[in-house]
Amino acid sequence: MSRSVQLSSSPLLASKTPVWRSKLIVAAIALGFMGLIARAAYVQVIENDFFKRQGEVRFARTLVLPANRGRVLDRNGMLLASSVPAPSIWANPEDLERDPAKLRQLAKLLGMGMPELEKKLQDEDKTFVWLRRQMDESVVKEILALDIKGIYSIKEYKRLYPEGEAAAHIVGFTNVEDQGQEGVELVFQKQLSGKPGSRRVIKDRLGRVVEAVGDAVPPEDGQDIQLSIDSKVQFFAYQKLREAVQEHKAKAGSVVVLDAQSGEVLALANYPSYSPDKRVNLSGEQLRNRALTDTFEPGSTMKPFPVALALEKRLVKPETPIQTAPGRITITGSTITDAHPHGVLSVSEVIQKSSNVGTVKMAMQIEPRELWEMYSAVGFGQKPQIPFPGVVSGRLRPYKTWRPIEQATMSYGYGISGSLFQVARAYTVFARDGEIVPTTLLKAEQQVQGVRVFSAENARAMRKMLGMVTGPGGTAPKAQTTGYSVGGKTGTAHKQEGKGYAGKKYRGFFVGMAPIEQPRIVVAVMIDEPSNGRYFGGDVAAPVFSTTVQQTLRLLGIQPDLSVKPQVVAKAVEESF
Repeated sequence: MSRSVQLSSSPLLASKTPVWRSKLIVAAIALGFMGLIARAAYVQVIENDFFKRQGEVRFARTLVLPANRGRVLDRNGMLLASSVPAPSIWANPEDLERDPAKLRQLAKLLGMGMPELEKKLQDEDKTFVWLRRQMDESVVKEILALDIKGIYSIKEYKRLYPEGEAAAHIVGFTNVEDQGQEGVELVFQKQLSGKPGSRRVIKDRLGRVVEAVGDAVPPEDGQDIQLSIDSKVQFFAYQKLREAVQEHKAKAGSVVVLDAQSGEVLALANYPSYSPDKRVNLSGEQLRNRALTDTFEPGSTMKPFPVALALEKRLVKPETPIQTAPGRITITGSTITDAHPHGVLSVSEVIQKSSNVGTVKMAMQIEPRELWEMYSAVGFGQKPQIPFPGVVSGRLRPYKTWRPIEQATMSYGYGISGSLFQVARAYTVFARDGEIVPTTLLKAEQQVQGVRVFSAENARAMRKMLGMVTGPGGTAPKAQTTGYSVGGKTGTAHKQEGKGYAGKKYRGFFVGMAPIEQPRIVVAVMIDEPSNGRYFGGDVAAPVFSTTVQQTLRLLGIQPDLSVKPQVVAKAVEESF
């Protein structure tokens, strides 16, 4: 028989529990609930913004929608720079699936070794690391097909430069972030870059987008920039320049082609150059746009300017005789010589034979202030108004500081300096019947107004003299070209080194225009340090001028004004420095 248990028989159970204890427990439970309610109210109502921000930091992301960078076009709409899709691969090491076989395939597709890939992925506390930027879309598709957890792609663009090294110094290039670094890409960065868009999303811990938040802001693509450059003229000028630099074993060279009527830059070539798509181990020698950034003493290419001023002031006429014998002149103790004594020369023959003595005799009749004003008016000592990084102003000292010998040497291109671009622009004063024109790197929509420096009569007289330079007895018969009349001036200048001049280092120049009666283009050529036996401008620079002129005028549709072949003199008259 079972024994019934009497609860009251247990002393512990039989004891009475104090009422305050049960009340205390109930009160504690109630207080806990009130605390939870208060905390919920604090989180949901009072400090709602703070906790929302904390949640967004952990799970909300702003995805940047990249803008397509604007194109760079030549005057005819040909591409000089454009962007193409080039997605990039990134990883989240914290969530990465570390399957050895898949990672080996990934490394192969990324074009890197396993040690390099493992080094990038070794920090498992990171949530973002670039693996490879701007890849081919086909390769990115293969990578994503591996389906490796923690490996993602992002949309980016890569810049392409169809004209390569021929137009590199004009167009420039961008970095991997699509920011302009050189040339037009740098100057017009704001217009080309556009504005990126954005999209707010919620991501889970694996980085997957699970929800979009709000409206997306679409990107604004960059503007296209149309240059005045003619890509065909640019390529041909670069090609001929490169051949000349290599033939004469020169250090470098530059060519500038200007439209004399509109002031547009049709070509601006430099050698050595570089490929904008492959910029490994680039040097400053390759990157410099020498035609705009390098200054030099222009030598005899300066002679037409003081002679034109002497004509303007009616000190001489083209037929005025100038005694240059015995081929030298002494000014304040310093002697200036001609390469060869010529005796009596007309003003026209002074230009044709490139006589230092004849030029100095005319220049010394002019007040220093008047010479300085004329040099300034044609652009020397003035920074060219062209949007380009590194453009230089050259050197033209105030006339009050000139000594007589300095006034004399400046007349034939020593003691004054400028860039090849400045010299080319200065010659538009002769091509435009005495007016100097503003230059532009952008395609011009209307005719520009020039500023008058010389009378039309004297500018035409100077053109006739420049035409004699390329004819029989001149210093540059090699500048002649089939079908078109040309005129210009040679220059051969010692290179400065420190405070003196290098013994056997020269620059050879030729600057001219065509057709000579109604010039359409001005072309300037510089060959730096030719070292293959010839260094006169008439030998090393004039042939580049000749071929560039002929090709450019044909491309512009200019009808030939000559029906005979050029008469090339067997031996040109050696020009003076």
